[in-house]
Amino acid sequence: MSSSRRSLGLIIALAMLPGCMKDMGEGVVSRFKGAEPGAAAPASRTAKKTVVRASDASEIIKTLQARPSVLMSGTPYSRVADAVIASDARVAEAELRVARLREDASKYNWLPSIGPRVSLNSLGDFVADLVVNQVIFDNGRKKAERDLAKANVEMAAVTLVEDGNKRVHDALSLYLKAEQNRAVTTHLATAIQDMSHFEWVMQERVNGGVSDMSDLNILQQKLASMRARSSEAQEATVTAMAELNAMSARNLGDLRGIGGLRADTSAEALGVLRARAEKERTIAEAKIARAGHLPGLYANASGGQSPVAGGLEVTTDNLFSLGTMAEFEALEITKETASRRVEEAHEIAARDVAAQTRQLEAFRRQVGEAAVLTAQAKQNLDLFQAQYDGGQRQVMDVVGVYETYAQAVEREIELKFKAARAELELARLRGGLAEGAQI
Repeated sequence: MSSSRRSLGLIIALAMLPGCMKDMGEGVVSRFKGAEPGAAAPASRTAKKTVVRASDASEIIKTLQARPSVLMSGTPYSRVADAVIASDARVAEAELRVARLREDASKYNWLPSIGPRVSLNSLGDFVADLVVNQVIFDNGRKKAERDLAKANVEMAAVTLVEDGNKRVHDALSLYLKAEQNRAVTTHLATAIQDMSHFEWVMQERVNGGVSDMSDLNILQQKLASMRARSSEAQEATVTAMAELNAMSARNLGDLRGIGGLRADTSAEALGVLRARAEKERTIAEAKIARAGHLPGLYANASGGQSPVAGGLEVTTDNLFSLGTMAEFEALEITKETASRRVEEAHEIAARDVAAQTRQLEAFRRQVGEAAVLTAQAKQNLDLFQAQYDGGQRQVMDVVGVYETYAQAVEREIELKFKAARAELELARLRGGLAEGAQI
């Protein structure tokens, strides 16, 4: 009975040991608020405490949560984004939840470890004891483990926003492809109708012996080419919409038009945020590795069916060798390398955004030029049509000018949607297609 009481007393003493410790720097395991230097004394014992998650205090998490979407509400872009996000499997969200749970578990790694120990003695009897182990000084290993869990949460959060950003970009790219081919189909339907009228006129002229059959063959070949392009555009529209509806929570077949994007250059690129999170994780892993080469102080006790035993133990995970100092130096260089990767990510993001911005400006300029050329082609067509009606032009003259006008319209449509895709790609590079408030 007295042995059991002594065992219980020893276990209680070890369990209370962290709360009695003072802050001894980075290596101290205890993280009670009252033990931190400069901590203010509680104003009242009945005051309600505010529980703040470690990840909530992270600048990376705050930056992600405050990230706005460049999609304007109510536009076709916004409706497509809402539909595909609603049907997302959210694998990254599940990974974020796992990382948060592991972070919660790491908050209590400074508490004593308690567990049973069952052994078989020389007499063939089983002996069950309760073992308690408490870390007193570990060169910052436990704190680094908490930092690592926090960095993993940040990495999971960045991945969540990246996945959402990419999913919306893929969906809007499909939608733009469908819209472009719809516009081409509409334009070609009008062109085919006009060319069919010219074909009828040419057929009548051939029947009357006024025109040669070769002109009719050329015109019919042009008309067949237009019909083939129209069928191709229709098939591309059906394929793009089928793929889009497959990744959407609802059918988007009745959606038409494109929406503009808000210009927002304040948000930090997701690649930079990922590099920052990777830096925090690398530093935490380096600290854990460094602590493994240094001796730590541990208190342990056991009791139960065996006699009470306890004491202090100084141990290290890795024994010293001639290469230990080189290991320490490598760990320090690893931290510096992580910082350089953040700077490199800044540079890469800035270069990508600058290049895409210039490309977007070029496409917008080309759209304006194409619109001018289309207007000029329409003026020429109207002039030739008037001259044809007055008997001054042949049918094939008008057909040639009409073909030039139709090609100018197609080119304008192509450049218009190239500019839209370039604007969408710029938003993807800036990470502005996903709403950060979803974290």
